[in-house]
Amino acid sequence: MLDIKFIRENKDIVQAGAKKKCVEVDIEKLILLDDERLKQLKEVEELRSEVNRVSNNIVRDQNPALKIQLIEEMRGVKDEIKAKEEILKATMEEWKKMMLQVPNVPDMSAPEGLNEEDNKELKTWGEKPVFDFEPKDHIEIMNKLDMIDLERGVKAHGFRGYFLKNDGALLCWAIWNYAQEFFLKKNFTPFIAPVIINKEHFFGTGHLPGGAEDIFQTQDGQYLAGTAEVPMMAYHASEILKEEELPKRYLAFSACFRREAGAHSKDVKGLIRVHEFYKLEQLILCKASHEESVKFHEELNRNMEEFIESLRIPYRQVAICTGDLKGAHVKSYDTELWVPKEGKYREIGSASYYHDFQTRRFGIRYKDKTGKILYAHSLNATAIPTPRILVSLIENYQQADGSIKIPEVLQKYMGNKEFIK
Repeated sequence: MLDIKFIRENKDIVQAGAKKKCVEVDIEKLILLDDERLKQLKEVEELRSEVNRVSNNIVRDQNPALKIQLIEEMRGVKDEIKAKEEILKATMEEWKKMMLQVPNVPDMSAPEGLNEEDNKELKTWGEKPVFDFEPKDHIEIMNKLDMIDLERGVKAHGFRGYFLKNDGALLCWAIWNYAQEFFLKKNFTPFIAPVIINKEHFFGTGHLPGGAEDIFQTQDGQYLAGTAEVPMMAYHASEILKEEELPKRYLAFSACFRREAGAHSKDVKGLIRVHEFYKLEQLILCKASHEESVKFHEELNRNMEEFIESLRIPYRQVAICTGDLKGAHVKSYDTELWVPKEGKYREIGSASYYHDFQTRRFGIRYKDKTGKILYAHSLNATAIPTPRILVSLIENYQQADGSIKIPEVLQKYMGNKEFIK
């Protein structure tokens, strides 16, 4: 969340940022509520101080009658404190609710717009394949090569269920192994992250309260993460790091779970939108510097692009407009891969930075060289998700005889085969 001091000192900027993100929030109302919160907090603290002062006098006073009188007076004060604490508690709950509604301020370089239709294409890369035959979609190709079983996937899981099998499974493992080799050369520390995460950490990343409908829950009130971003941000929750430890550079592998609640009519077949998948995620914690955040944001995004380029899959880079930016984001890019059968680009991953919006919620701080305690900045980006990447990979590498040419960088992980036949 934003610092309330920053909000008070920059209320016009924060209000304008919320408007750009198409978020309705009344900053003036929040400031008035904060005034009331501070007033009530001061009253409670003054009464507590009075109780402490009188309690010390009671201990030191040798007059029994006066002691009894002071004790009786303090009972009344304690009752008053209790009543005021209840009022303060209600005010704090309302204040926290309003604070969670205030979105991060988008960067000035983020294109303005209302929705995804206004996202700005920044570049394209690669040559789209030209086929001398009618290209097939990934479902037909994978079915004929016995790489997938969607029918039994639905029987086992239900809507959006799937089994990858034979070379379908091996191709995913090849991507994971190659991605591990590729990204660890970028100076990341490898992690395998947990998926069942305490609810408060989803508020920390900004996935709650707005994204509740897309998150699976357990019977114990915990949530299943849709990205390793959540557990990796929780990793340093409530910690004070040393400046020389920064930046923290993590590459985390995990299963991921998303209900796709708002997409029942979209992509109901195949591997574009599934409830469970696997993903490698890049995450950085750095010093409280806008320049560092911008630098690392470009680096993380470029890492993903270089990986895609090494697979020789055409893609485009898109800057997310203000109306499509998530509440926590300062700026975000999407990378989209070419899908020949559909004749369109499909999102494969994103790269985003947050300044101290997430770390303030998590309590992730560091001590600088002067001894000052500051909130770190956070960034994250997709490395690669499976099985979604199979859609573009298989369709772009399909051959006239129904086989799939295996990208050269993956062949050593596939028994040195050149084709899946």
